[in-house]
Formats: sequence, structure tokens, C-alpha cells
Amino acid sequence: MWLNESEQQLRRDLQGVASDLRWSAVELLRIAEQFQQAGNEVDAKAAKRLCEVLQGDEERLAQYAGEVKARAITRNQAH
Repeated sequence: MWLNESEQQLRRDLQGVASDLRWSAVELLRIAEQFQQAGNEVDAKAAKRLCEVLQGDEERLAQYAGEVKARAITRNQAH
């Protein structure tokens, strides 16, 4: 079964935001490593925790995109 245009856009949006979160988590992990190398353990731990949150959100959005593809989630077209 094909997705309609609004469902395709929803899936693309979810995948795009998930990708942005993945990229942000990678960059944040790099920053955490710099904090750690500088001896700033408190900020390193905080950045790593934020990275974990972003990774969890990215995984959830990727799952939602899969559900859209499976037509388990749909978007009604705007009136």
C-alpha cells in the first residue's frame, strides 16, 4: 500500500529530525570528550547524559517513521 503525500512528508520529517538528533548526539559526545580531556568531569558527564537523551529520542523518532511506513500512524490532510 502506498503512502499518500502527507504521510510521505510525515515520514520524511521524522527521519530528518531523527538524523539531526543523531548528528547532534555525535557532536555532543565529541564535546564531552573534550571536557573530559580538560579535566572537567562534571560537564563531561552532563554532556554525555544529554547525548543519551538525544540518542533515545532519535531511536523513538526512527521507530515512528517505521510505523508511518507500515501505515500504523497516518496524518490527515489539512483542510
